[in-house]
Amino acid sequence: MTTSVTHLWRILKWGRTLARHGALRGIEEDPLTPPPVRRLARIARFGAPIPTTPDYAAALVAIGPAAIKLGQALSTRPDLVGEKAAANLSQLQDNLPPAPFAKIKRTIEASFNATLESLFSSFDENPVGAASIAQVHRAVTTEGREVAVKVLRPGIEDEFAKAIETYEWAAAHVENFGGEPARLRPRLVVAQFKQWTARELDLQREAASASELKENMVAEPGYYVPEIDWRRTARRVLTLEWLDGIKLNDREALIEAGQDCQALASTLVRAFLHQAVVDGFFHADLHHGNLFALSDGRIAAIDFGIMGRIDRRARIWLAEILYGLITGNYRRVAEIHFEAQYVPRHHNVDEFATALRAAGEPIRGLPVKDISIGRMLESLFSITRDFDMPTQPHLLLLQKTMVMNEGVASALDPDITMWKTAVPFITEWIRSELGPEAYYADRLIELVRAFKKIPQLIQRLDQYYPPKGAAPPPPPLPNIAMIERRTWWGYAAAGVVGAVIGAIVLYVLI
Repeated sequence: MTTSVTHLWRILKWGRTLARHGALRGIEEDPLTPPPVRRLARIARFGAPIPTTPDYAAALVAIGPAAIKLGQALSTRPDLVGEKAAANLSQLQDNLPPAPFAKIKRTIEASFNATLESLFSSFDENPVGAASIAQVHRAVTTEGREVAVKVLRPGIEDEFAKAIETYEWAAAHVENFGGEPARLRPRLVVAQFKQWTARELDLQREAASASELKENMVAEPGYYVPEIDWRRTARRVLTLEWLDGIKLNDREALIEAGQDCQALASTLVRAFLHQAVVDGFFHADLHHGNLFALSDGRIAAIDFGIMGRIDRRARIWLAEILYGLITGNYRRVAEIHFEAQYVPRHHNVDEFATALRAAGEPIRGLPVKDISIGRMLESLFSITRDFDMPTQPHLLLLQKTMVMNEGVASALDPDITMWKTAVPFITEWIRSELGPEAYYADRLIELVRAFKKIPQLIQRLDQYYPPKGAAPPPPPLPNIAMIERRTWWGYAAAGVVGAVIGAIVLYVLI
C-alpha cells in the first residue's frame, strides 16, 4: 500500500509543475481553499517563476496522461475549479508523441495470440493520431476492409493506477476539512473519474458503447456510428471501420465540398437530444476532432470512451425543468428539484423558486438565437451553493456535453442554438412521456413489479431502504488511511526536505 509520504511527494512534484504554469494561483487566492492545502500550494511554488496568466491545460500536459484526463474531467466542474479554469481546461488537447511501433505491434499480437500479418494485409506504422491513452493506426484487414486500429499505450494502466491512488488520497483529505470542500464531494469526483478511465482503458467496453449507440441511432439516419470489427477487438485493441470525412470545425472545407452546414448543425443537435432525452445514453466527448461530415451529408462520430447515461426518471425531471424555465413556471421547477432530492429538505421550496426566477427571467423574452442553453445551465448551477445542493456529476457531464454540442453546432450555423431545436423536441417528448397513455402504462408496470416484490419484502422487513433520488448510486469510495492534521505539516516539511536533498544529490552527480 502506498504511504502518505509517497502521496505527498507526488503531489509536491505535480504542484511544482503547476506552479511553473501559474496554475496554483487560483488555489491560493480562493477564500474557500482549506488553509493546509493553501500552505502546501505555497510550499510547492516556493522559488518558482510564476507567469501572470495561469495555463492549467499546459501544466497538466506537462505532468502526464493521467493528469490530462483528470483535467478533461474537471472541465465539467466549474463549481469546483472556477469558470476561468474550466474554460481553459475545456480546450485541453491530449496529442502526445506516439509510442514506438515495435511496442504497439507486440500489444496487438499478444492481444490476439496471432501475428500482425495474419490479421492485416497492410498496417501503417505511423499513427494518424496519438493521444494520452491510445494511438490510432490505419490498416487494411486480410479481407480487404479499410480500418482504424486503436491501441492502448504500453504501461498506461499502471501509470493511471498510481496517479488515481494519489488523487483518491488527496480528495479524502480535502473532503475531511468539511465545509465547502465537503459539499463539492471531491472524493466522488475522483471516483467518477476512475470509472471514466476504467472504460477508456478497456477498448472492448468502448466497442460495446459504440455498438449500443449505433443501435439507438437507427432513428436518426443522418448520424452514423462506424462498424466494429469484433474479430480484431480486445481489451487493449479496438478495430473499427475507417471513415473518410471532413472535421466539423473546418467550415471552409465543408462549404467547398458542397456540404450544407445548416443541415449538419440541425442533425448534430437533434441527434444529441435523441441520445440524451430519449435514450439516456449519449456521446459525452463531442469535440470537433470526434465529429466528421461524410461525403453523403451524414455526420459520423468516433471515440466512444466517455459516454453519459441517465435513467428515465432523471430524464423526465430534466425535461420538466427545461420546459418549466421555457414557460416561466419556476414553482414547478423548484418542486422537481425537491422531488429529485437535489435540494436538502431544510430549505424552502418558495425561496428556491425565487432564486430560479432570478436566473431565468433575464433570458425570457430574448430572441431564440440569442439564448444560450450553456449560459442558462451555468446560471442554474450558480445557485447550488446558496442552497447546499450536493453536486450531481451525471448531470454536470450532461451540461458540459450540451455546451460542447451547442458550440460545434453554432460554428456550423451561427443562427442555430440548442434552445431553438430543444424547445419543440422537449415539448413533444414531455407530451408523449407524461400524457395519459404513458401515465397509465407506467402505473400498470409499477403495479406488476410491486406484486413481484411482495415475497422478498416480507422476508426482508428488517432492512432499511433509503429513498432514491434522480442521481445514480455513487461509485464505491476506497478506504483511505488518513493522516492526522497535526502531522500534516510534518509530512509537508519532510517532503520539502526530501526535495532539497534530492536536488543537491542531482546537482553533485551532474
